[in-house]
Amino acid sequence: MIAYINGEVAEITEQAIILETNGLGYEVICPNPYRFQAQVGNKQKIYTYHHVREDAQILYGFQNQDEKALFAQILNVSGIGPKGALAVLATTTVQDFVVAIEQEDEKFLTSFPGVGKKTARQMILDLKGKLPFEYQAENIVQQEEGIPGSNQALTEAIEALKALGYSEKEINHIKPVLTKEKSDTADTYIRKGLALLMK
Repeated sequence: MIAYINGEVAEITEQAIILETNGLGYEVICPNPYRFQAQVGNKQKIYTYHHVREDAQILYGFQNQDEKALFAQILNVSGIGPKGALAVLATTTVQDFVVAIEQEDEKFLTSFPGVGKKTARQMILDLKGKLPFEYQAENIVQQEEGIPGSNQALTEAIEALKALGYSEKEINHIKPVLTKEKSDTADTYIRKGLALLMK
């Protein structure tokens, strides 16, 4: 199995990045390929999950080991395939997902594309107490103490930008910048997003 690829980011598409190493270009499907926009032409280490089907062999790529580990765990949930697991990682952080599972936050889980109440319950059933991340307990304490997470606000802002007519490609291009804002209000993300999109 291919555990990771250390190569030059040669190209970015809507679904994947092309990593070139030793004269070979590997197509690696990522949750949000535009995260790597700043790395085009530079070397980057991508942690990969080699998914083998009867009709295809596909490489999925992640920025760190935690993302890769969570992707593999989500694939173990009945009814969730690679596309669904990628959608989760494209729209939230590992930490926020773990908190949602441990606190049985169905509302958060059903915010992901293709995840209804039945699938959300299945995720909780299959994953609660089984996610091997050291920081989950600390994050759960923070959530219980009322420290707001930024993910819901960011999700709302992205939906608002889509409603204003901006394409998913345009929004994905600025999403890495928006995630650094660390705001708990959608308005802040919307104002920042519009400023970036109008440049």
